[in-house]
Amino acid sequence: MSEIFKGIPVIPYEGSESKNAFAFKYYDADRVVMGKKMSEHLPFAMAWWHNMCATGVDMFGVGTADKRFGAEAYGTMEHAKAKVDAAIEFMQKLGIKYYCFHDVDLVPEDADINVTNARLDEISDYILEKTAGTDIKCLWGTANMFGNPRFMNGAGSTNDVDVYCFAAAQIKKAIEITVKLGGRGYVFWGGREGYETLLNTKMKFEQENIATLMRMARDFGRSIGFTGTFLIEPKPKEPMKHQYDFDAATAIGFLKEFGLDKDFKMNIEANHATLAGHTFQHELRVSRENGMLGSIDANQGDVMLGWDTDCFPSNVYDTTLAMYEVLKNGGLDGGFNFDSKNRRPSYTYEDMFHAFVLGMDSFAYGLIKAAEMIEDGRIEAFIEKKYASFETDLGKKIRAGEATLEELAARAAEMKSVALPMSGSQEYLEGVMNNVLLK
Repeated sequence: MSEIFKGIPVIPYEGSESKNAFAFKYYDADRVVMGKKMSEHLPFAMAWWHNMCATGVDMFGVGTADKRFGAEAYGTMEHAKAKVDAAIEFMQKLGIKYYCFHDVDLVPEDADINVTNARLDEISDYILEKTAGTDIKCLWGTANMFGNPRFMNGAGSTNDVDVYCFAAAQIKKAIEITVKLGGRGYVFWGGREGYETLLNTKMKFEQENIATLMRMARDFGRSIGFTGTFLIEPKPKEPMKHQYDFDAATAIGFLKEFGLDKDFKMNIEANHATLAGHTFQHELRVSRENGMLGSIDANQGDVMLGWDTDCFPSNVYDTTLAMYEVLKNGGLDGGFNFDSKNRRPSYTYEDMFHAFVLGMDSFAYGLIKAAEMIEDGRIEAFIEKKYASFETDLGKKIRAGEATLEELAARAAEMKSVALPMSGSQEYLEGVMNNVLLK
């Protein structure tokens, strides 16, 4: 296989003083943080759709980046195999061990699903052949059930039973390919699982059908030996005006309502949290405290823009707070998928590498600082002190569900008045975080 990314070396770790654009400043794969290597804390993955497929096309203009990788033309099996060759070289140069895919990222979709499935068999064989002897594996797979016009009203939420059958067929094949490639997870992103107006929508009907589709997918996956985690990736809007998996709390409630919470967890994307009006940390905390934090799509949004910009992560405050939740979670079933794309004017091969160096360093720095925050102990100590009154006999009785409303009301009457609770001291705590991050 001839070199595709000529002139770009294997990316080394050189430390924070390095000015080398093709070197990591903070990501040191073998550095031990809280008892584990950094590479174990941070199983990074490449998103096939952005890195291997996206050319920078938007609604106002054609693409700027050439992603043919030596193939004669887009949309051919020759091109599909060229993307595999490029992906493997790219990941090896960066030390990334995982990739994520949609079915139609890997191969061009044909009008006949049988032809598409045959192509998926061929390309998955090729991936296994080319990754043999390497440590490159699949993190998770999924099916694109939002791009084809048949999914205009959703896949599980469609109004058409034949479209529902095609959704089932795509999921079945995508799970088979995920298992074949050794994937650790399978993701449902409800790209069009929602509605534009309730004037033409049976909301409960659609949600029940989505749950049925997920249940069938779970049962099929387990039947063919898939032992990994099924994941939901919450998103509030875009492309649909309202999507049923609005945020982590909504998606978790949905899973519990339909008895899917034992097999499904959350795949949290930072940019989707922004669109839902939450912080990245909020979505991770909700997922973690429900025992359902499974995997992460590592990107960030642009707070000045109200859509899914999928920028590479650079905000180290966000990555630190994210890694704080991951460390508290004891790690992830999945990993950190860079569902991120270069900006349209950043169209060169060099830009692709610069973007991943940025993202990997940002999360590595976040890991280092999150560990320091935990080891520092001041934030944890403050939180314990803030809620200390619930460690009294009465507080413990309330927490155990043994107190009555009458009993608490009598206590209030006896006290007559009550002092203000302990200060939240937000500014002090933000200063503590700055002290850790900036030292």
